[in-house]
Amino acid sequence: MKFLTILYRIRHIIFLGAIKIIKFPNPDLISGENAIEQLAERVKSDGLKKVLVVTDANLHQLGLLDSLKAALSTHNVNFAVFDDVQPNPTIENIENAYSMYTKEKCDGFIAFGGGSPMDCAKVAACRVVKPKKSVVKMRGQFTILKKLPPFYAVPTTAGTGSETTAAAVVSNPKTHEKFAIVDLNIIPHVAVLDPRLMVGLPPFITATTGMDALTHAVEASIGWHSTKYIRGFAEKATKLIFENIEEVYQNGSNLEARNNMALAAFYAGVAFTRASVGYVHAIAHNLGGLYGVPHGLANAVVLPYVLEAFGEKAYKKLAKLAVAGGLIKSYTTPKEGAEIFIQKVKDLNKNMGIPTYIKELQEKDFALLAERAAKEGNPAYPVPKILYPDDFIEILHLIKPPQE
Repeated sequence: MKFLTILYRIRHIIFLGAIKIIKFPNPDLISGENAIEQLAERVKSDGLKKVLVVTDANLHQLGLLDSLKAALSTHNVNFAVFDDVQPNPTIENIENAYSMYTKEKCDGFIAFGGGSPMDCAKVAACRVVKPKKSVVKMRGQFTILKKLPPFYAVPTTAGTGSETTAAAVVSNPKTHEKFAIVDLNIIPHVAVLDPRLMVGLPPFITATTGMDALTHAVEASIGWHSTKYIRGFAEKATKLIFENIEEVYQNGSNLEARNNMALAAFYAGVAFTRASVGYVHAIAHNLGGLYGVPHGLANAVVLPYVLEAFGEKAYKKLAKLAVAGGLIKSYTTPKEGAEIFIQKVKDLNKNMGIPTYIKELQEKDFALLAERAAKEGNPAYPVPKILYPDDFIEILHLIKPPQE
C-alpha cells in the first residue's frame, strides 16, 4: 500500500504542475432575474439558426421551459426540445439526443435542468464532433480534444456546477456503473443563472443539491491540487452556501438567496473543475450507479464521514475553510477548527431533514462498492489521505441503515 501511495502522490504532483500551466476556460456568465431574456439575445447574436434544448420531462411538464421558449421565439431563434433524460443519463439517452440534434439540423445546444440534462447534452455534443466514437470509448480524460458546437447551460438547481465543469457522468445500465468523461472542451461556453427557475424547487431537492455544491467546494479546497486561485472560488462558494442554504430551504421564494446559491454552485464548479473532487464523489457515484441514489443526497450523507476518515491530513485546510466560510473567527488548533467544520456540515444535514444513512445500502454490496470507489478514486482524485477498499468498507458501515 505504501508503494502505491507514493506512486499516486507522484501523479498528483505532476498534475498539480499541469493545472498551474493549463489555461482552463471559464464560461461567460449571465445571471440575475432577466437571465433567460439575455440568453435568447446571446443565442441570436451568436448567429444560431436552431438549437436543441436538452431537458427532462418533469421540468418540461411543469412549464419551466416556457420563459425560455418565449424568449427564443421573440428573438426568432428556432428550437427543438429533447426531454427524455433520465435522472442518471444513460448511453441510450445520449444517443437519442444526438439523433434528434442531427435530424433537426441544429447548430447549438441549450442544456436546461440539473446535472442529468447537462451531462446528457455535453456527451451528445461530443458525439456531434466525434460521430465515429462511441460513448463508452469517450470514457476517461482528454478523449474529445475538439471544440463542441455552441453550448449554453441553464441550471435549474444550485448544486452540480455542471454549467462550469469539464466533466460529464454517464450511467451504463448493462453494468450498473457510472463513468466520467473529462475534457476541457466540455466546459459550456455560456452559463445562465436565473433564480426564478429555482423558486419552485422542493425544499429537500434544494437542500441536497446545495450540499452537492458544498461537497464540490470542500473537496476542491482540501485536495492536493488546490491552489490559491482554486481556494478563492471554493471559499466564496462555502461562505455563500452556509449563509444561504437554510434560508432557501425554508423560504424558496427568496430570489436573493436563490441567486446566491446559484453563484455558489458556479464558484464551486470553477474550483473543482481545476482541482478535481474526492472520495465523497467516488462513493456517491457508485451508490448512484448500484442503487439509483440521487447524487446530491449521497454526497450530503457521505461528506462528514469521509472528512472524519481523512483525520489529521485534512485538519489544517478544513480549519482554514471554517474561517473563510464564516463559521468561526479563529481556532486554537487545526483539529478544533476541522471538527467544528465537520459538525457544522452535520448540523446542516440535520436541520434540512437529510438522513445520516443511505436506506438502500446493503452490507452484501460493501465489497463491490468499496472496490469500485477505490478504483474510481485512485489515483485520479488528489485527496488529503489515500484510502483503500478496507477504509471504504469502514465508511460504508457508518452510513448503512439502522437495524429494524
